[in-house]
Amino acid sequence: MGFLDFMSSDRALALFEKNHTDQGSRISQALEYEDGNLISGTLEAFIRHIVPTGEYYPDRTYLFAFLLSSRLYIKPYKLLEQVCQLCITQQNLNSTSIDKSSLSNFCSNLMQLLSEWTETFPYDFRDERLMKQLRDITQKCIAINPMLRKTVGQLMQMLIKKLSTLEKYEDVLARVTTAAAERMQSLRTNPEAFQTNIIDICPDPYILAQQLTHIELERLTNIGPEEFVQAFIKEGIDESKVKFRDLKRTKNLEAYVEWFNRLSYLVATEICMHIKKKHRAKLIEYFIEVARECFNIGNFNSLMAIMSGINMSPVMRLRKTWAKVNTQKYDVLEHQMDPSNNWSTYRQSLRAAMQRALSAREGACDRIVIPFFSLLVKDIYFLNEGCSNRLSNGHINFEKFWQLAKQVTVFMTWKNVECPYERDRKALNYLLTAPVFSENSLYLASYESEGPDNAFERDKYKTLKNKAAPSHK
Repeated sequence: MGFLDFMSSDRALALFEKNHTDQGSRISQALEYEDGNLISGTLEAFIRHIVPTGEYYPDRTYLFAFLLSSRLYIKPYKLLEQVCQLCITQQNLNSTSIDKSSLSNFCSNLMQLLSEWTETFPYDFRDERLMKQLRDITQKCIAINPMLRKTVGQLMQMLIKKLSTLEKYEDVLARVTTAAAERMQSLRTNPEAFQTNIIDICPDPYILAQQLTHIELERLTNIGPEEFVQAFIKEGIDESKVKFRDLKRTKNLEAYVEWFNRLSYLVATEICMHIKKKHRAKLIEYFIEVARECFNIGNFNSLMAIMSGINMSPVMRLRKTWAKVNTQKYDVLEHQMDPSNNWSTYRQSLRAAMQRALSAREGACDRIVIPFFSLLVKDIYFLNEGCSNRLSNGHINFEKFWQLAKQVTVFMTWKNVECPYERDRKALNYLLTAPVFSENSLYLASYESEGPDNAFERDKYKTLKNKAAPSHK
């Protein structure tokens, strides 16, 4: 059973026994509890508390919470180094006269710990120092209990597979970025070639919503849970003096935020690039339908990105265009974007989608929940900022660890859903690589579609034309 199976109820995060073995007794004074729940302690005591023995294995909710947030205080390779050293010292593994039969349970428990670490936080092991430590300690386990050789092989095979998948994903992202840049350059040199729009590629809004869901889930799946915590690591490091492998890694999280921005600007670009207002009105209504289908699917991130694109000033100022749009469905969706009362309307819809997902069968479309990601990151950020890392006695505030783990665990259930829809490669390629205007280019296209309405807009239009001469994007 994995971490997530133990994190399902609200209180499960905070329940585990205080003294499983003598090891628990030795460190109990360095850990503080309240009503049976761990609330604070020293880093050393927390590290000792994850180290297994033959009779003791750490509670999995504690293990997940600690492995997730401990990186705020100690680098993962340093943590594994200390865990391995404690294991070697406590079990006297370097002795030439150890009783191998008495260490069988310990080795099995240690392998379980390493399996859960590599399964839930595989990206930690992109650091070659962790990989070396992992190989060294697992070889010691095999030397003590040869029956573990198959278990070790499976662990390493699964870990390498996950890291290989991540590398392939990052390579695809890089190639998509390059392709998008090349298409943008082609537009600059030959604007007439840019005649196709999204409706030509995918006339059915429901199909486009499905393709957006493919992109969203692919990006969600490749975000490591630790990236949320690593995003809190303070800036200001002199990167020239620090090896790359020591820097915080939030690459996949950042790529997902960039995708939201791209989709918003793509929507605005598709609308503003057309000279005829009937085409612009048709595209606005098309994207409203796509957003509506995203809402029905449970894809709130694409919904919010599309609505953000429609609500950009270069689009909203097109009054003649909007006069031809049936805005009834737009008004309903706009209500979902209402940020008042801390986004209460959206949060209510999200809870309904989560409830629907809980009762859905495996592989069903109803299992999809894709949150408004920027708000999720903001919630976790404010949770981090609102809780102190240390208490007045110098102890680490573990209640904060529990809360962070609870938030990230919910995210992990969302990201582990497979997309049930068929892929439309032509539509996917267009969504990922179609040229996207900058904000200035959007304004320029908007003014060229519907002329400036006032002195401010006329001045802005004149300035933008001068900057764009002899041509704009």
